[in-house]
Amino acid sequence: MGTTARTARATKTRGGRIGVAVTAALAPAMWGTTYLVTTQVLPEGRPLLLSATRALPAGLLLLLLGRKLPRGRWWGRVAVLGMLNIGLFFPLVFFGAYHLPGGVASTIGAIQPLLVAGFGIGVLGVRPGRRAVVAGLVGVVGVGLLVLKAGAALDGEGVAAMVTAIVLMAMGTVLIRRWGMPEGAGLVDLTAWQLVAGGLFLAPLAALVEGVPPAPTGANLLGFAYLGLFGTALAYVLWFRGIGRLGAGPASFLGLINPLVATVGGLVVLHQTLTGWQVLGLVLALGAMLVGQAPARRRPAPSPEGAPAPVAVGGAAREAHEAHDGRRAAATQPRLPAA
Repeated sequence: MGTTARTARATKTRGGRIGVAVTAALAPAMWGTTYLVTTQVLPEGRPLLLSATRALPAGLLLLLLGRKLPRGRWWGRVAVLGMLNIGLFFPLVFFGAYHLPGGVASTIGAIQPLLVAGFGIGVLGVRPGRRAVVAGLVGVVGVGLLVLKAGAALDGEGVAAMVTAIVLMAMGTVLIRRWGMPEGAGLVDLTAWQLVAGGLFLAPLAALVEGVPPAPTGANLLGFAYLGLFGTALAYVLWFRGIGRLGAGPASFLGLINPLVATVGGLVVLHQTLTGWQVLGLVLALGAMLVGQAPARRRPAPSPEGAPAPVAVGGAAREAHEAHDGRRAAATQPRLPAA
């Protein structure tokens, strides 16, 4: 009976994990459409305007739904996360979308699992497993084969912007995992706070740098509505839920869906075709994503007294009692100087 019960619990846990991974994967899938929407229906040359319009309305909407504000040290943490994940990340992504083909821009995001693994060593105190490193490298190669083809225009400024954006988001992903969930708040609240913090930074900056925005067209309004409601409000709630349930490392592998969707968008909308190398890249990228989701079997390294046991970044090793871990981590882990 004991063995049967354990097997049933393990099966239920795996099923729940797959469900969380599938819903979390919707976030990078929606983000993969950002490049196509930006170039086809949004105003040109306005990265700050697009960022502010994408972040602030969505954040205010979620804030009305949650009706909670940060408390105590979470004001500082929200400021840090809002800048990393929104205030700096959004303009850099839109700048990259203006200067690079969508597939090329999104393929740079394939370095995120490796960055998360590296940041996890210093911030989470964990060592990435060999499988995580290998899967991350395979993902980079696979997505590179998929979207980087001869003649692709690689603008230096665009590449630098996208690399910087991915570095910032990787750090934000790790910090969310470290700090956990605020006491008495939910995913909608945490998402709303970051969007509002980033939007309040971006709105006056856009007005100062880019001047009065042009009158929006009907296509512009549809593009803003899509990015705000689906590509931002919904996507970030699902993404932060995935980080909390799966771990920072496994969640980061789901980001490989972003360039896949960007490439498929080019195939469908722009009537592009896939070469044999690109098909191979698609298989490698999907394989790396699946390997990155597999549970790790290695035991976590000993943690300092009073601190939560670290999570193996390379797999999906979960701290005991995941739901409780977020609050415990937030209460016991030392704060960053900025917070």
